[in-house]
Amino acid sequence: MQNPSVWPKADFPLDATEVARLQQWLQPTFIEQLTDARLPLQLAAELPRLYLPLAAWLNRQRPGDGPLLVGVNGSQGSGKSTLCTLLKWILEAAFDCHTGIISIDDLYLPKSVRRQLAETVHPLLATRGVPGTHDVKLGIKLLAQLQQTGAGRKIALPRFSKADDDRLPPRDWGQITTPVEVVLFEGWCVGATPQTEAQLQKPINRLEAEEDADGTWRRYVNEQLRGPYHKLFDRLDLLLMLQIPDWEMVYHWRRRQEQQLAAKDNGNGIMSETELRRFIMHYERLTRHQSATLPQVADLTLKLNQQQRVTAVRLR
Repeated sequence: MQNPSVWPKADFPLDATEVARLQQWLQPTFIEQLTDARLPLQLAAELPRLYLPLAAWLNRQRPGDGPLLVGVNGSQGSGKSTLCTLLKWILEAAFDCHTGIISIDDLYLPKSVRRQLAETVHPLLATRGVPGTHDVKLGIKLLAQLQQTGAGRKIALPRFSKADDDRLPPRDWGQITTPVEVVLFEGWCVGATPQTEAQLQKPINRLEAEEDADGTWRRYVNEQLRGPYHKLFDRLDLLLMLQIPDWEMVYHWRRRQEQQLAAKDNGNGIMSETELRRFIMHYERLTRHQSATLPQVADLTLKLNQQQRVTAVRLR
């Protein structure tokens, strides 16, 4: 089998024989996984081209003791959750590598806490999403728990309901049992770095111009990145980035996500076009900043085209 062009030939982590063997073994069940997760069956073609070598590469990065903590960054709708779900299955099925997934979305502060921030700091903090609206202490505690190597410990994984815009009660949280060999920590701002004061001066869109004219909100977000979030992201061993082709695709991809959410929850929680366009303005500044800065520092970058297909892999 030829080396898939998406991966740098010199760094391809499997030989042709291994790829052929693993593909033949995994492909039937991989298609079942796609069907069960309601994912496009076209992704089956990506198994030897992208998912298998990426899982093999991650498996090779595992430290001698404790789990490998991997940050997965990408804009809204870029496919982070799909990527992590499929990688987890392959890592466990092909490499016997117990894998956990944490979404930074599940670390959102409860609605009541965000309301307090809106009253005391800035009204825009009532809307979930930007740094400053997550429970960073809970995230640090969770990663620390997962790094413990004792066997048989059950660790609670928080869950957030986007339809209700609130954290679920602990009785509805998930669980994972230690030891965990790989942790995939995915989120739109995972690994993000702060901007300079000069970059914060000018509003980037209508939301900032009309509702954050003095820059209080964006400076608060920036300080969160400089302090608490830096401590959280500093725990990561590796950073993977899904690099979007341009900002304009975020709306289209996020709209598709919104429709999928509505389908799963009987139409509850879906935003109108006006609401969605305003919502993603909260993310625009940092998404553009990450697109300009993270490809230079990410350990592995997956370059996406407008159809969300990975067209190239770049290793740092």
